[in-house]
Amino acid sequence: MENRPKVGIGVMVIKDSKILLGKRINAHGEGTWSYPGGHLEFGESWEACSQREVLEETNLKIKNIRFGMVTNDIFKKEQKHYITIFMIADFDSGDLKLMEPNKCEKWQWFEWGKFPELLFLPISNQLQSEFNPFH
Repeated sequence: MENRPKVGIGVMVIKDSKILLGKRINAHGEGTWSYPGGHLEFGESWEACSQREVLEETNLKIKNIRFGMVTNDIFKKEQKHYITIFMIADFDSGDLKLMEPNKCEKWQWFEWGKFPELLFLPISNQLQSEFNPFH
């Protein structure tokens, strides 16, 4: 089997000028904070993947979904390589719930630039650029 990069989608959900992060468990990057998101499915648009993953993981509906940036993420320890597409979306409706407690310990809103330590590798890579979802 060929070892090719996989495509991940990370969604920066914005509500009241804050961004949603979840603490990962039982997956690569365990113990790190990450945006909601997951794997892009065959034939799926980036926007549809963003809506599906955010709803599956958080019970939230999002709107105004737009492209943010892309990172090239090589997880050396886990021998995984991802192309991560970061999308930006505005909160639309729903009550925040922990929908996949086997994958995420908790969800929390953070101000941009005031994220917790131990960030998921794609977010660390994203923050090394000058990218800001509010500009």
